[in-house]
Amino acid sequence: MTVHADVHCHLSFPEFDADRDAVLARLREAGIGLLIDPGTDAATSRRSIALAASQDFVYANVGLHPSEVTTPFSPELYDELRTLARADKVVGIGEIGLDYHWPDHSPELQLDAFREMLRLASSLDLPVVIHCRDAWPDMLRVLSEERSSGLRGMMHCFSGDLDIARRCIGFGLKISIPGTITYKRSPLPEVVAAIGLQELLSETDAPYLSPVPMRGKRNEPAHVALTVRAIADSRPEPFDNVADALLRNACDLFGIPLPPSGGS
Repeated sequence: MTVHADVHCHLSFPEFDADRDAVLARLREAGIGLLIDPGTDAATSRRSIALAASQDFVYANVGLHPSEVTTPFSPELYDELRTLARADKVVGIGEIGLDYHWPDHSPELQLDAFREMLRLASSLDLPVVIHCRDAWPDMLRVLSEERSSGLRGMMHCFSGDLDIARRCIGFGLKISIPGTITYKRSPLPEVVAAIGLQELLSETDAPYLSPVPMRGKRNEPAHVALTVRAIADSRPEPFDNVADALLRNACDLFGIPLPPSGGS
């Protein structure tokens, strides 16, 4: 069976509390051999760590989502997240970034927290998992300013165009493709076709952004197989080669052993 990676899935979120065991069974049937569960604040990061401890194929990220940044970033929060990031099976700092979508957002607070989290990742030599919505000019500026810190990681749930993708790759980031690649008028097939296979990752962002034909329903990690198929359909390589590369890219970026039966 082809083995897939879901590099960004909120399986520890309450949306899965009622049937998490069934979701786990379905993802195994779908060949998901690697899942990374990101935190969005200290409390959710602890849940991600607990989930990773309970499942051998699950790993955790520790982070502070920009939508959770409503007060100035404190030294106490930094110390708490730094401690959590040293836990077993934490492989990255995320979900972090900028989100200017909501009318009550504070760019100043988000920018300060984002820089602190980038520097935390650098100090711990961990890759970053970056969220960006309606904030590309500031995102690209910060990445340019922070690139000297040895920045590496991924742009989660990528929503930019080909030029932005190439700029992110230049900053040391891989492009993580969600189920939105299956949506009509999505720019992602063009992006996927034009950049190197070694720069791509696959994710669900479950419980959000279900791919077609599941759109409108709760997303879950088993559906990453549909995203992998859409990525492969946008490229000249055979499906198995694309799926194998996506898995290897994830393992290489996050320093995770290749799952059994993953690749040749």
